[in-house]
Amino acid sequence: MDDSPGGRRARSAPALPLHGRVAVVTGAARGIGEALARSLSGAGMQVALLGRERATLLKAAESLPGRTMCVECDITDRTELADAARRVERELGPASVVVANAGIAVSGSFDRTAAELWQRVIDVNLTGSANTARAFLPQLTVTRGYFLQIASTAAFGAAPMMSAYCASKAGAESFALSLRGEIEPDGVQVGIAYLHWTGTDMLSGIDDDPVLEALRRNQPRPARRVHSAAQVAQWLTQGIARRSRHIYAPPWLRWCQPFRPLFPALVARTSRRELRAHHDGTISSRGKILGVGGRADWNSYRASRSAPPSDP
Repeated sequence: MDDSPGGRRARSAPALPLHGRVAVVTGAARGIGEALARSLSGAGMQVALLGRERATLLKAAESLPGRTMCVECDITDRTELADAARRVERELGPASVVVANAGIAVSGSFDRTAAELWQRVIDVNLTGSANTARAFLPQLTVTRGYFLQIASTAAFGAAPMMSAYCASKAGAESFALSLRGEIEPDGVQVGIAYLHWTGTDMLSGIDDDPVLEALRRNQPRPARRVHSAAQVAQWLTQGIARRSRHIYAPPWLRWCQPFRPLFPALVARTSRRELRAHHDGTISSRGKILGVGGRADWNSYRASRSAPPSDP
């Protein structure tokens, strides 16, 4: 059943009243996470912002209209997340909405991406989402709440030069689907959000890669449009209020679901053409992190392992 915003079929779950409830958003220091925290706060929710960049988190929280708190934590660290969950419950109350939004991306060929960096993308985007669910499920069970997994159209058709990101987002989608079947009997709804091109700092540098630029250029004109983080946050907030099983940003993406079996072949055809055009090896770029938030996570991670921070 499609109960995404704009969907025409009836919803199986009642709407979730947002005003006065508690929401938790990971990766809330900037980008989609910060915009979603702002949108949920504007809808009357008390919002806990979780992330790695303390100063940026504090600045974002202080600018929101409602009651907020921020917790600096690494979602790949289960102990830190458990502490964060206890703080949220103690200071704001049990969470009714938890959004697993935190994510990083690396662009570059697999064989030239450091194994540790490739693994970090999986750890943050996939394992971090599972850790977030594990830490907050007791609260969601009490409130009969809503867990939203932020996925991506990268799960529709994997793109070369983005192997870790695509694998992690496909895995996060599968995780959320499995989790849904387990916890729906407890009254907890699980939603999956599919995001397309969004104007965050993670998108910077995408068009520098010939393959990724070609994949975007060969999409239909509406599919090439970059949507603002604020607009995406508005779509997500509408879906959260409706306890939607699927949220599409932009909404027209829902019509792509039936054609997903075709996308890998289409992506492969465009990729092969571009790779052949760069057969001299110039396209085999060293793996690099996209965006300020991703670099902040990487440097914090390296520092925590007693290694000097470095930009890969």
